[in-house]
Amino acid sequence: MALLAPLIAGGLPVAMGLDLPLGVPRAFAEGRPEAGFPEFLRGLATRPGFFAVNEALETVCPDRPFYPQRGVKGMTRLAHARALGFSEASGLNRLCDLATAERPAGAPVFWTLGANQSGKAAIAAWRDWLAPALAAGAPYRLWPFEGPLASLLAPGQVALAEVYPAEALRHLSLRIPGSKRAHAARQALAPALLARMAELGAMPDAALHAMILAGFGTDAAGEDRLDCLLGVLDMILVLDGHRADIVPPDPWLRRWEGWVLGQHSLPRSMTGA
Repeated sequence: MALLAPLIAGGLPVAMGLDLPLGVPRAFAEGRPEAGFPEFLRGLATRPGFFAVNEALETVCPDRPFYPQRGVKGMTRLAHARALGFSEASGLNRLCDLATAERPAGAPVFWTLGANQSGKAAIAAWRDWLAPALAAGAPYRLWPFEGPLASLLAPGQVALAEVYPAEALRHLSLRIPGSKRAHAARQALAPALLARMAELGAMPDAALHAMILAGFGTDAAGEDRLDCLLGVLDMILVLDGHRADIVPPDPWLRRWEGWVLGQHSLPRSMTGA
């Protein structure tokens, strides 16, 4: 990745938050021969067919799990789950994808349709960057699979962690007045966002300051720009010790499913909240 090359060359530790899935659901991982997700991801470099999005349920299988290409009759998450051999739709979800008392549910890793989906981001990042980079020996370490975030920081090494903007807003004690897809809501967030950045000592340069005041632009990518900044600030919260990188004591999370950086709340289904 061109962005990382000069940072690695500088000889300093690099930490990067990724707004995309790092991990797969345990129902999918059960019985797999790899030791865990990093090894599985590395192996995908030689399996390009894995990333082909299925048009019909008949072709969905563990070697080709992404679905659907478009809206079709019978297109439900339960049908998708059963095509993968799971008895319930919940088999598509990782623990960190589920709704908590603090934020709504995220999307299943292999689902690729609609606004609430993360499958396309997983395909693009895994296929075009992470899998080939790991196979080629890139100095990337994946949190939480390879240890606590601080332990992954070493000169010339990149620590990658999953961040979730909806979660990051809560970690930063920010509330957006409306949908972050709306320009007016993003613009109204600016004073509180700048104040929070000042508290963290994360002072924006002139260009970023102007972008924040302008609500990150009026085009469709404005929400993405805000999400990017929220992910960076969430990473800063953890690296500066304002928020612990807690992972629940479940071996599936550390081997296969992963977790969202800074998330402390368990799913509602586990807490009764």
